Amino acid sequence: MSYADLIEAELRLIAPGDLLELDHQTRARDWVRSGAPLCRIASPATPPMHLVSYFPVIDARHVLLGNHISSGLWLPPGGHVERSEHPRDAVLRECLEELRMPARFLTNGPAFLTIAETIGANPHEDVSLWYPVQGQAGHVPDYDGREYRNMRWFRFEDAPFDDTDPNLERFLGKLHERRIVA
Repeated sequence: MSYADLIEAELRLIAPGDLLELDHQTRARDWVRSGAPLCRIASPATPPMHLVSYFPVIDARHVLLGNHISSGLWLPPGGHVERSEHPRDAVLRECLEELRMPARFLTNGPAFLTIAETIGANPHEDVSLWYPVQGQAGHVPDYDGREYRNMRWFRFEDAPFDDTDPNLERFLGKLHERRIVA
């Protein structure tokens, strides 16, 4: 199986929750099939569209968000998928690096897909697979201070939606709607 086939198989695991996610899934599949490079080759934005694995840490109806230093936003943890790396393996690696804890997946595959333009000096598009992982509300892990100024738990309804990934509210709604969390 080629790397593109592996990524396309991962995309097929996602049941779109709304028309925007369906559009992102269609765009992502077309991009994968195009033969374009899928992983970042050079930081920060080469190629200008590349794979990211987000791993929001969830406990019941709480989400752990970090005040991300470079973006200034409250974001779920995540990271770029390395060349030939399975996106789930990127979660395992990044969870240990950023939170110093093992990832305990809440779903058998990605629960959500987004394509978002980043902000900052080198804007580019992140094709993000969202893999929710289990956390313990109230317990803030030993996070990487080079990535985050602060990290804290939010109830779903109290997340800082004006200062986060524009897709976070849709993701949390999908988790609740699909009964991935109570």
